[in-house]
Amino acid sequence: MTPQTLDDELGQALITAASAAPSLHNCQPWQFHFDRATRTINVHALPQRAPLLTDPDTRALHISAGAALANLQATAVHLGREPVVRLLPRPEKPDLLATVRLAGPPRAALLRRPDLYQAIWHRRSSRLPFSAEPVPAAVLAELAEAARLDGADLHRPGPSERRTLLDLTARAEHRNLRHPGRHAENLAALATPGSRAGIPAYALGPQDSTGRVPLRTFAGPADGLSRERAPFEADPQLLLLTTRHDHRADWLRAGQALQHVLLVLTLHGLRASILYQALEWPDLRAQLADPEHGRCAPQMLLRIGYGPAGCPTPRLRAEPPQSQSQSQSHDATLAAAPLAGSVRP
Repeated sequence: MTPQTLDDELGQALITAASAAPSLHNCQPWQFHFDRATRTINVHALPQRAPLLTDPDTRALHISAGAALANLQATAVHLGREPVVRLLPRPEKPDLLATVRLAGPPRAALLRRPDLYQAIWHRRSSRLPFSAEPVPAAVLAELAEAARLDGADLHRPGPSERRTLLDLTARAEHRNLRHPGRHAENLAALATPGSRAGIPAYALGPQDSTGRVPLRTFAGPADGLSRERAPFEADPQLLLLTTRHDHRADWLRAGQALQHVLLVLTLHGLRASILYQALEWPDLRAQLADPEHGRCAPQMLLRIGYGPAGCPTPRLRAEPPQSQSQSQSHDATLAAAPLAGSVRP
């Protein structure tokens, strides 16, 4: 096997894993370049894929890219490489969100952590009811440590705060359904048959018949999408992911922390669904914050628990890098392209 082939296979493995990350409406707003000469993966934003009204400041785009970055890091360690990460490395190129250089063997500290690679392929959002079984305190502590390692904080709200968070989420969902532009974006997020992006109808799951868990409906009854109803857990277990600041680099770190938490959850047999609606409205997002306890910038709200796995959602897959003879530079674009019959979690 030639060195170039080895590099290509390494780049392909990394990009395929990165592309399995979650993103708002499964819009996959990223593109990756593999520079063989420096063995560096460049993570670029593709804002044209992101929902404009729902994510006008591209915060969700950055969080999505940060989650893909976390997959790159976990895969590099699994393959015996130290991932050297730089966030926003070139201010004159704002769409270049991060670079990951593949250095020598991983540090001992990285090897002492759980191998998250296999969890990448089993992690998926679950929009199904969870059991009432509490998550053990030791697991919650491990999740908080995973978030901290990536520069974020993970807060477990008490009963009163949980009710407030769920109420804010329900208010945001109510607004989304009644805002023509945002409702249209939600409808557009539903995947058409054969599409490799968006949310397929089979992955939506039921709505909570008790009204306690305000999951995103994507389409209302008037739009012809029949939604089954089922009782969800009486007291949902919630986690609020926050950062101390609220800049682009913080959004990327929040995405890294989010995916780190989701992968650790998956290793423990737990499921998660993302309650993001209140974070899409500035006034409601502000009410999620708690400056007295350092929670100045809420970034994500998770519902976690034990229950059935969610359905897989499709992914765009990267094409193989161009050969040196096909490209004038070593920088080979791995652009998203459909792969027939391929479904990622």
